Amino acid sequence: MADEALSAGAVARRLGVAVTTLRTWHQRYGLGPSEHVPGHHRRYTPADLARLEIMRRLTAEGIAPAEAARWARQAPAVLPPERLGLKAGVPTVRDGGGTTIPVGRAGPVARGLARAAMRLDSVTIGRTIADALATDGVVATWEGLLRPVLAGIGERHAATAGLIEVEHLMSRCVSEAFASVARAHPSVGPPRILLSCADEEQHSLPLEALAAALAEAGVSYRMLGARVPVAALVEAVNRTGPAAVVLWSHTRATADPHQLAALLAVPRRPLLALAAGPGWRADSLPAGVVRPVDLAEALSLAVAVRDSLDQSTAG
Repeated sequence: MADEALSAGAVARRLGVAVTTLRTWHQRYGLGPSEHVPGHHRRYTPADLARLEIMRRLTAEGIAPAEAARWARQAPAVLPPERLGLKAGVPTVRDGGGTTIPVGRAGPVARGLARAAMRLDSVTIGRTIADALATDGVVATWEGLLRPVLAGIGERHAATAGLIEVEHLMSRCVSEAFASVARAHPSVGPPRILLSCADEEQHSLPLEALAAALAEAGVSYRMLGARVPVAALVEAVNRTGPAAVVLWSHTRATADPHQLAALLAVPRRPLLALAAGPGWRADSLPAGVVRPVDLAEALSLAVAVRDSLDQSTAG
């Protein structure tokens, strides 16, 4: 290994990764260049390069980036013993080319689903999801099967900038499966729940999971989908008068609390406003907005609103 400090481009070429991946590892996990000469860009020292090589090898073995970074930052301490850091009890899935999808502590069904995703085997993916939905229901399938696999694909993409085709195919199959649940449980009565992504929010799968869970529970709803401008959301609320509105945000960039404030200011204000998703910060939410911790809680709150309205109507 050369003793001179290296530029980001030179390090990327040595490791076989993109410069954007190096930037991500620096910003998210603190694995950046340590040599700084005033008036020049920071450069990577041999010690920096050694840590990044550990990061690359561990993520290639399927270790979650945060865990791999923890080991890399300890260099030159002893590496974990199992296959350059594979944690005991944390399975990964490998395709024929050596790429792996970490699935955490999920069971064999999740590992099989991840293998099918790596093969781009949409038939097996669809059948696996359909079987799980029929056996376990929407909430258990989402939490115990789909989320681990989708999260593993996301981690591998963050580490390598690859698997885009895997993520797209998997997402399409999940959407189709949830749509099948909704078709199998047609709504009865007027929709009482309005589901919407925040403005510019494109990640809609968790909201589709909630829609399927609502359908399965017999709760009618309207789904507006991804990237709903606040003006369109307000118009929809005013026109339909839903009892509850769920506004999904996956990232901080789309979690503007002014959207929620506008929702609460409409003439036909909903009884319940839910700020769902990891994008929202609890301390930034307007008074009266509820932030469910997971799909099960969001479903429970929506069902409670439905039941309350049914009791009021019956009374």
